[in-house]
Amino acid sequence: MPWEVFWAYSSSSGLNPITAMSFSYLHEDEQDFKDLFSTLLVSLPLTSHRVRFSRIDHTFTTEEAIINLGSLKFSQSNRMPDPKDGARIVTTTTTTTFSMAKEMARTMCKRMLEARFVESVEGKTDFSVRNSVWQLTPKGMHILARFCQRNGIYQRHVNQLLDSPRNMMQLVIMEREHETDKLNTDEATVHVVFRRFAGDTGPNLKSNPNQSDSDSMNDYATGLIGVKMQRPKRGDKDGLYTFTGKSIFNWLMNCCTVMENKEVFELARLFLSHELISPIGDDAAANAAGEPHRFTASKHSHYAITQKGMRVAGWITSPNGSVNGEATVQQRLPPGVVRDSNTNRMTIIIRDPALRLLFREYLRETHCEENLAFYVEVKAFLADYERAKRGPSTPRLEVIRETLASAYSLYNAFLAPGSPCELNIDHNLRNALAGRMTRAVGEDEQMLMSLDEVASLFDHAMNSVFKLMASDSVPKFSREPKYARMLRDRNLDGMLSAFAASSSS
Repeated sequence: MPWEVFWAYSSSSGLNPITAMSFSYLHEDEQDFKDLFSTLLVSLPLTSHRVRFSRIDHTFTTEEAIINLGSLKFSQSNRMPDPKDGARIVTTTTTTTFSMAKEMARTMCKRMLEARFVESVEGKTDFSVRNSVWQLTPKGMHILARFCQRNGIYQRHVNQLLDSPRNMMQLVIMEREHETDKLNTDEATVHVVFRRFAGDTGPNLKSNPNQSDSDSMNDYATGLIGVKMQRPKRGDKDGLYTFTGKSIFNWLMNCCTVMENKEVFELARLFLSHELISPIGDDAAANAAGEPHRFTASKHSHYAITQKGMRVAGWITSPNGSVNGEATVQQRLPPGVVRDSNTNRMTIIIRDPALRLLFREYLRETHCEENLAFYVEVKAFLADYERAKRGPSTPRLEVIRETLASAYSLYNAFLAPGSPCELNIDHNLRNALAGRMTRAVGEDEQMLMSLDEVASLFDHAMNSVFKLMASDSVPKFSREPKYARMLRDRNLDGMLSAFAASSSS
């Protein structure tokens, strides 16, 4: 079901404004959905509402959400020197407007609830009652915070929410395929997610053995501890750490950037198929009789972490110090080939979803995640640009406009002077980008030429950021004890050897 999105660019410098741009999302992807959610929350007053005998801060009603989604506008302004006159300031404003009918708005609110972005203060399960009161979950606040950081949003009511004690989630940012938006689910990536799921410091034990599973999202409010587990019975040396299907579902949905139930079920089935967890009791019998990797998200279904799962989680190691009893195979290199180049390491990290996920977490901890975010997003932008060029002999005007809109969004977020995630790039390249992005596009037939110039400059900027990460972040990441064992598990040395050998042939 589509919603309409309109982009418009204007300039206060006296330059000709860029033509307004509009397009439809027929199948919104993960980023579109998160941006829609965040734009809605920025537009809401997020005041306190009375629920029974108390007032709950930073909340909104069903009616407020539906009305705002009916006509939702988000604007960004960037100030920069005029490339023709350095003493003159150019202000470029980008406005995005979402428009949808009331029933579509209600459907989108339901999706936000199912994705665990919001929760009812009163225990409601749908958006049918206009006065129902809703609040953001820790997951929703994390997504909103990243949106505000990237877009430079500083609004008092939003900052008050994000400064609240409930905003402490550190989501697992799942890697996705650009063209399909599907999760990357290769075995190594599944292992990285499982390590967070199980808890890399050991099991997250229930304080009370008789404690029942809770529906509260606060059970995993930080995303930094593993799923709640039941310890083995006292004296049982071969006992298992167990947890329910419901707990698995809750942790994956609350602590990862999964958007739909089917993605949670896919991950849980992969935990089973890779023998990281196993069903026990009646569920083991049911799996033996039917589908071997069937997952049930019920509090009555029970699972246990396997020996392999414990090794992947880092709780135990194999006798010879390697994972799963497999020693690392070192390949012989041709004379003159350098295996351990940081540029090669960076190339492998970028290409491998599991390593990219780990590297992203390291960069987040060292406060420079924007470098990887920029590289990945520009790479996707250039892929879209190339596809548009490979299409009809002359790309449609609306395709050129959409691609330019993406370029301006990237520039405003990462490269414009004073932008929220401003990157450290070469001074001359920064000036060239500023000059190109503030220059009037002109008539429609000149847009493709403008897009070619923008794409070339972005390619240079992307390569500059790649070199920065390779020279500065990659060596520190490789030496960080927290990640060293996971890099050995992924056999990074073997991958470097293979890459260096193939590059020389």
